[in-house]
Amino acid sequence: MKNRFRLDTLAAAVRRRGAKRVAALAATGVIASLAFAGCGSDVPSNSVAKVGDAPIEKSEFDRWLAAAAKSQQPPGAGGEVVAPDPPGFERCIASKEQQAQVPPAEGQQPPPTPSPEELKQQCQQEYDALKGQVMQFLIQAEAIEQEAEERNVELSDAEVQQQFTELKEQSFPNDEDFQKFVEESGRTEEDLLFQVRLDLLSNKIRESVVEAAPEISDADIQKYYEENKERPPIGKPEQRDLEVVLTDKEEDAEKALEELEDDGNFAAVAKKYSSDQASRSNGGKLEDVEPGQQEMALDQAVFDAEEGELVGPIETEFGFYVFRVTDVTPAEQQSLEESREAITDILRSQREQEVLNDFIEDFQKKSTEETVCAEDYVVQGCKNGPEPESQPAPGAPPGGAPPQGAPPQGAPPQGVPPQGAPPQGVPPQGAPPQGAPPQGVPPGAPPQGAPPQGVPPQGAPPQGVPPQGVPPQGVPPQGGGPGG
Repeated sequence: MKNRFRLDTLAAAVRRRGAKRVAALAATGVIASLAFAGCGSDVPSNSVAKVGDAPIEKSEFDRWLAAAAKSQQPPGAGGEVVAPDPPGFERCIASKEQQAQVPPAEGQQPPPTPSPEELKQQCQQEYDALKGQVMQFLIQAEAIEQEAEERNVELSDAEVQQQFTELKEQSFPNDEDFQKFVEESGRTEEDLLFQVRLDLLSNKIRESVVEAAPEISDADIQKYYEENKERPPIGKPEQRDLEVVLTDKEEDAEKALEELEDDGNFAAVAKKYSSDQASRSNGGKLEDVEPGQQEMALDQAVFDAEEGELVGPIETEFGFYVFRVTDVTPAEQQSLEESREAITDILRSQREQEVLNDFIEDFQKKSTEETVCAEDYVVQGCKNGPEPESQPAPGAPPGGAPPQGAPPQGAPPQGVPPQGAPPQGVPPQGAPPQGAPPQGVPPGAPPQGAPPQGVPPQGAPPQGVPPQGVPPQGVPPQGGGPGG
């Protein structure tokens, strides 16, 4: 099969990469005088940046830029993809002029024809965006390689091959679909191998970092237990099941109360009067309500009421409630030994997150300090670049998100929280905010079947620590990766 993936492809790529680095190191002193003016004398003339002693060659930048441009083309668009070509953008402008000549669909007016100056401005904007993405990706890749080398992180070709094969088999039902993705993404199989290698290196770096997390002592567990007795996973607050009717007008609530006092069916009364669609469609039932989840007046009334007592109308900012408590589950509290394992998981998550955050901060600072970019290629993440304005999701390759069915490309999956989020298992400070109206499920309640708040899912890594194959969050230089 054409372009079939082979293990020796990666081996050859790694050998070439190593040879290029050695040659670049040997030649640095010779070609330094040819460096771009004003961009730092350490950047060779055939390179766009230098990370430590390793240059990033312009040919590599151009190749990834073309891939990024192609990957951003809508699927099935057809036609030749032209990457923005500074400084004149002649090919880019010609391509856009040709696209503008396509006749509109029947019944539609043709759009106004942009001027050459407007087309050039569009090409410049596209180039600036792609340049930033590609540069940050290549800087990130080199920084991760160097960090792994400093930490003596080892990664064999066989490990990369196995991970690639697993991702490919999981993501594509057949080789034809994979080859279609390769074509549409603008990447080669060698590029995908390189990205899988970066993912695995990043994961091993993460493992190396979190190994330095402080051990958890019995005193640490005892202290956490004493300070969090009322909070999950140690304590479980009282819960109440309700039947409710919420109305916009007090007179409707009074009518609902009268019908219920006359032995009216709660589901029928809720259907007739309630303005809360969720509880109304559930027969008026609202289950597992905990203190502090509802608006203050309703919350107090609910937990003051006797089981079976019909109460209302209760005026709140959302309307008027009539309710009845149908079941009460008393508060519970586990012993120290019963909650020891859950507390240990929480503390471990916290400490691993702390050392990982410290590493991220140091890594970003170090990467920026050691990266010098050529004058025309300065971006965030370069020592001579602008200060970062934000922290987008890191690790994505050039060209945006791959189509459905594509293997992971380094971007954190959904569910990985942004940097600075509390570690998994750490309950939020204070009670849930009051004031939200019930919508069939109490605000803040976990989905059915989910573990109690504060208990990490069985087998899950600490929150903020990416799973296998995903770079440590924040490891890339500030500014994120291409296609973010």
